Amino acid sequence: MKRLIAFLASALFAMSAFAANDVAPKIGVVIMHGKGGTPTRNVAELASALEAKGYLVANLDMPWSARRDYDASVSAAEAEVESALATLRSKGASRVFVAGHSQGGLFTIYFANKHVVDGIIAIAPGGNVGSPVFQEKLGAAVADARKMIAEGKGNEKARFSDYEGSKGLTPVNTTATLYLDWFNPEGALNQINATKNVNPRTPVLFIAPKADHPGLAKVKQEMFNALPANPLTVLYEPDATHVGAPSASIDEIVRWTKDISAR
Repeated sequence: MKRLIAFLASALFAMSAFAANDVAPKIGVVIMHGKGGTPTRNVAELASALEAKGYLVANLDMPWSARRDYDASVSAAEAEVESALATLRSKGASRVFVAGHSQGGLFTIYFANKHVVDGIIAIAPGGNVGSPVFQEKLGAAVADARKMIAEGKGNEKARFSDYEGSKGLTPVNTTATLYLDWFNPEGALNQINATKNVNPRTPVLFIAPKADHPGLAKVKQEMFNALPANPLTVLYEPDATHVGAPSASIDEIVRWTKDISAR
């Protein structure tokens, strides 16, 4: 009799555990680094922390990384994220989110213009190619790319420029067609267009660190206010720098994604 009782208790425990796991959604997150970054730098701690908490994570090396130097188009980058999302879903994720830091954060917002996910996490988003400072700094390089394309040299590699705040201008070695795809002032990384065109059904966790770069701190409220209204969209301001924002936001990202996923 004691063995029977023990067996039944064990079976009931197993059933209840299975039921709990069956009800609780598995969460998947695609993470993207910032301009000139890598998956092993500023976003690495965030990725590791989420994995330790049971999340399915894809920490991607995107075309704007230090290694890749804009070697793929905007649409190809979107396809890379979609592929990662499909992999997370195949592993059991029933709720999926896309997170990005700095330029990855702005691309995350752009991604939500056309792709369906349960939510996006924009961490200190930046890299607005439509801003006056970008057009001043990169106008000549963009004009050179347009000229090469007009001359039928769009697929030829050349030396162009990128711009990042205190770092100033940095070289970009890619084709004219790929360069213009990323740096067209009216393209994917135009902050105003990307922000206002987010799918209204997609909630946004907009992370604006208190010690962010001055230019980003100046536009954070305007950018957040431009997002389509959604009751689950949140502005979070951790006590962190631009670089430290991903790590400083781990607890809030977990809280927010779990709240969204439980609905």
